[in-house]
Amino acid sequence: MEKLRVGVIGCGSIAQHRHLPEYIANKNVELVAVCDINEERVKEVAEKYEVAAYTNYEELLSSGTVDAVSVCTPNYLHAPISIAALNAGLHVLCEKPMSTSKQEAEAMIAAAKESGKKLMIAHNQRFVASHQRARQLIASGEIGKIYSFRTAFGHGGPEGWSVDGKESWFFEKDKAFVGAMGDLGVHKSDLLRYVLGEEITEVGSFVETSAKDFADVDDNAVCVLKTESGIIGTLAASWAYVSKEDNSTIIYGEKAILRLEDDPNNSLVVQYVNGDVVNYQLGKIQSNDAGGQRTTHVINHFVDAVIHNQEPPVPGEEGLKSLAVILAALQSNETKQIVKVSELN
Repeated sequence: MEKLRVGVIGCGSIAQHRHLPEYIANKNVELVAVCDINEERVKEVAEKYEVAAYTNYEELLSSGTVDAVSVCTPNYLHAPISIAALNAGLHVLCEKPMSTSKQEAEAMIAAAKESGKKLMIAHNQRFVASHQRARQLIASGEIGKIYSFRTAFGHGGPEGWSVDGKESWFFEKDKAFVGAMGDLGVHKSDLLRYVLGEEITEVGSFVETSAKDFADVDDNAVCVLKTESGIIGTLAASWAYVSKEDNSTIIYGEKAILRLEDDPNNSLVVQYVNGDVVNYQLGKIQSNDAGGQRTTHVINHFVDAVIHNQEPPVPGEEGLKSLAVILAALQSNETKQIVKVSELN
């Protein structure tokens, strides 16, 4: 079988730590090219992987050398580059949040339909073993009716791991569009939709910049969410958790409480109403900390979807639904109203 020829657009931290090494590790992939507007950076990465270097993504897309691309650029470029790639007949794996607006996301989905190519959004929390097990337990009825939840994703901020430190695009509103909510919150809105197996319909939020005085995007957000069946809970996204990362989710059900990535040793703890406790050691969640899961599984799922001509596990439509929750949270913070996700512009 011929290998899938891949190019990676944007050579920052997410490309260097996740996409590039995971493509290299996939036996069905030939990494062909990398692209970044930073000439020095792209040369260095291209030399490391012995691939072609581009500083202009349009040249890469029209080169005829790749079948698929990863879009690992600042958020404001996700939609234009993904759409250009799809229109050029290439499959696209796009980092999250998929775009900066509902309109952009819809245009990406339309471009994928029109071109007949795959569009997948890199929501990796779905592939964490504890999250998958929790979804199964809830879907099977093992936990009974779900009453409430709380989820959090916080760490000290991108300056700790971004290739550009404090100078990173993550802190610039015109490039990032949104801060901790786009970086971390969208992961959790996607996770909740996946684990609970239903849509989030209403959102209320407070979104602040309290920890990073050099940033013009949010670094602390707390949202109240309601699902279609009436489950209520909270989502916190923060770049102000200064010591240890928090990536935990707790789901409160009729027959048990599920604690996901909340215990340092057990990735899933199920506390039953009768006092029984079941601990699952399913491997560490992928994180920026040492010892985190080495692979996100995102790349392998994307490659499999292309090779076997299957629907990707996180298509554009799913990316849009998870983004819509974050857009609703931003609107809620601005209007000081509860926002219905279905009524977003």
